[in-house]
Amino acid sequence: MQKIPVKTKEEIKKIIDGGKRLSEIKHFLEEDVKIGVSAWEIEELAISLIKKTGGEAAFARVPKYNWATCINVNEGVVHGIPKKDLIFKKGDVVSVDIGLFFAGFNTDTSFSKGLDVDEPTKSFLNAGRNTLENAIACAVVGARIYDISQTIEKSLARSGFNPVKTLVGHGVGRNLHEEPQIPQFIYQDRLKTPEIPEGAVLAIEIIYSMGDGSIKHEKDGWTIVTGDGKISALNEDTVIVTKSGPLVVTRYNQA
Repeated sequence: MQKIPVKTKEEIKKIIDGGKRLSEIKHFLEEDVKIGVSAWEIEELAISLIKKTGGEAAFARVPKYNWATCINVNEGVVHGIPKKDLIFKKGDVVSVDIGLFFAGFNTDTSFSKGLDVDEPTKSFLNAGRNTLENAIACAVVGARIYDISQTIEKSLARSGFNPVKTLVGHGVGRNLHEEPQIPQFIYQDRLKTPEIPEGAVLAIEIIYSMGDGSIKHEKDGWTIVTGDGKISALNEDTVIVTKSGPLVVTRYNQA
């Protein structure tokens, strides 16, 4: 069975510093996702904000991906290229994924925002946010990855929605994607999944759909969309597992 990597106190301090900066970037991006704004304008803002931190765009360090953000609308699931001709309009669900490489460590976060959407879509978005909170609450010392996966699956099912099973959360640190993988559904016996230790750093993701959760790839080689054309959304935070519970480092705090 794989063991989850543990970060040292010094490494955790650097991750906290990076997460604080990324949380501020996410906050400003979310404020600027509005009707009439383009995906490229959000990308430009992200580049500017990342430059001010002294860090680097984590996603632009991925081979052959040349952007700071991944931006998807409606049926877009993940890895959407931020294009100039993608203009946000009334009724859209806009999902923005962004990572920061700071002081040698990555943090990763995402959000979905509805632009003057109807009540069913608001409920859909709230279900994802609530599911993320429920999943984060499972990231405690001595729990297992199974507990996070089970919570995601059950929380979404209660609201009538499905996880995108082919996409997972993950560990994060010196590399953007590290062990363990964190599936959004029960995939094996609990005791066969890794135990969560103090000092683990997890990017917990809720990637889900109004439809059946199937996906397909677009011709640009990056963008993944729902297979049935139904709306998708995502929510993600970087979480450090501590003795006193999960510490969410990509959560904006104005204080």
